[in-house]
Amino acid sequence: MHLPIQALAIDAALLLLACLSLLHRVARQFSYTMFIVAAVAIALTFPQYFLSVHGFALQRLILPLLQVITFGVGCTMNLREFSGAWKSPRGILIGVVSHYCIMPLVALTLAKVFHFPAEIAAGMVLVGCCPSGLASNVIAFIARADLALSITITTISTLLSPFLTPVLMRSLAGQMVHVNTLAMMLDILKIVIGPIALGLLVNRLAHRRAKPLLRAMPLLSMLGIAVIIMIISAQGREELMHVGVALVAAVFLQMTLGLSLGYGAARLLGLSERECRTVSIEVGMQNSGLASGIAVQMGKVATLGLAAAINGPVMNTTFSLLGMWWAGRPERQPQDATMASTR
Repeated sequence: MHLPIQALAIDAALLLLACLSLLHRVARQFSYTMFIVAAVAIALTFPQYFLSVHGFALQRLILPLLQVITFGVGCTMNLREFSGAWKSPRGILIGVVSHYCIMPLVALTLAKVFHFPAEIAAGMVLVGCCPSGLASNVIAFIARADLALSITITTISTLLSPFLTPVLMRSLAGQMVHVNTLAMMLDILKIVIGPIALGLLVNRLAHRRAKPLLRAMPLLSMLGIAVIIMIISAQGREELMHVGVALVAAVFLQMTLGLSLGYGAARLLGLSERECRTVSIEVGMQNSGLASGIAVQMGKVATLGLAAAINGPVMNTTFSLLGMWWAGRPERQPQDATMASTR
């Protein structure tokens, strides 16, 4: 296979840049995302190595890898950590409702504005209909937002996903792609709810014995996500080369609009600055891994799964920067409290 020297040079440069990022304290926070970008570039240059190995279709690895990742999420969860968030049920309600109202509609609007092919547009809607994921909790921690509220919103949106994701997908994208609501419900239970429940059980009953596993899970999860993104990128190479830049722009707009509208809704409804930041993170960040798994189960990973594959690195980079910026900025105080303090 003859490859343009430019493609090889770009792959080498991206890989070198990712390796160099490990040497700098600030850049190290983005090293994983940079390695993902390099990995995607390599998968697009050498797609044949990420499609099958000795007749085994690598696409079949995506579902078990997702189950391992979500099992790891369950292993790290502790119900007591977010029980205090129930003291502020209004923030939880606003966060969950905003997430499932704002993101699907934003995704549908952008898919139509960009005039994507039907299955790629449906992939954007699918990402918008998914719950938030563990990454949002990490960003909430970095941003010094309300971590307990973040974990609670993530948990509730995930528990609701077997019902809301298929219904929203059928309503908003049913004309773009065939959606079997019941099958999608069962897929979400199999991909997310079951493994997380098993992880919670392991954490609860065998926490001490499972400590080596718990320490290894973050690395295993990162490797698993990288492999999934590379497989999807190779599978959808032709479509991605056709709509790549536009899809990256659309995905970026999707999450930034979700972030902005989530913050605005929380502010309008009277939440504190810390809660507004938390809600905006929970609204703007999606569980793209779940979207990838659903795309695999629907047999359309090369088209329906592209938005999810792009969402991961773009989302992690964007929200990591936002989290660090927010962490360095004091929370805005309510006007009445500020006036009272000056008297």
